[in-house]
Amino acid sequence: MSKIIALIDGSNYSKSVCEYAAWIARAKSSSVEVIHSLSRRDASSVPTDMSGNIGFGARSSLLEDLAKFDQQKSQLAQKRGRAILEDAQALIEKTGVKEVETKLRKDDIIDALHDFEEDADLIIVGKRGETADFARDHLGANMERIVRASTKPVLIASRDFKPVKKILIAFDGGKSAIKAVEHLSKSQVFGGSICHLITVGEETAQNKAALEGASAMLAEGGYKITTEISAELDESIPAEIIINDKINDDHYDMLVMGAYGHSRIRNLFIGSTTTQLLRLCQVPVLMFR
Repeated sequence: MSKIIALIDGSNYSKSVCEYAAWIARAKSSSVEVIHSLSRRDASSVPTDMSGNIGFGARSSLLEDLAKFDQQKSQLAQKRGRAILEDAQALIEKTGVKEVETKLRKDDIIDALHDFEEDADLIIVGKRGETADFARDHLGANMERIVRASTKPVLIASRDFKPVKKILIAFDGGKSAIKAVEHLSKSQVFGGSICHLITVGEETAQNKAALEGASAMLAEGGYKITTEISAELDESIPAEIIINDKINDDHYDMLVMGAYGHSRIRNLFIGSTTTQLLRLCQVPVLMFR
């Protein structure tokens, strides 16, 4: 049986993560594994020494109080984590998915991911986490780490769930974009959907041929295909703006794209189309590396 991993943290996006996991699991007859990872600070019961330079007796008393406080905080975090997982399991099972497991981890989310993703088909995570600012420019602290670290496709869930019937693929002809097309062409979930491939660039013979090949592959999977090459007529309007405008103007339900084509060091200087699109996009994004 195939498996879907849903990473949740108790944020407003966690419900959407569970709903997308349930929707896809039903279509694929998959099991779902829901993982909640406690932060190291919440999971630790080792006291933090904040006593400073005070007398020995007072310092010992303060350390005892801090130890009790940290232990209580750790216990509360674990209790809350189990409650979050119980709610998630109930939500998913209510939709008819029978195989749902939960895991409460006390380590980094990436360590948890590596332990469980080997036999998974898909990872689902929210666009923003519990502590993220809901300003448009802010993304979840762990989201990029998960996409970069995972060897599997990652679905970045939007805040609200909506069944996917109309898909936009940002297609640049690269390895990850081709991988995305190959995956969709065999999909039990999205097959038969309306699918539009967009390449932002010059209308060259190479771009045309790449789109034709991708279209043929998707057509075999039962998709209704249209294609488009959109030239950047104005350098002040980057690719991510063109793609996001296309999503909004034509009401697509999901964006599919390759992820993080350049190194993190390079992105520090020139930015990342992937990151910019995730900031702008209000629909779920299925990403491939």
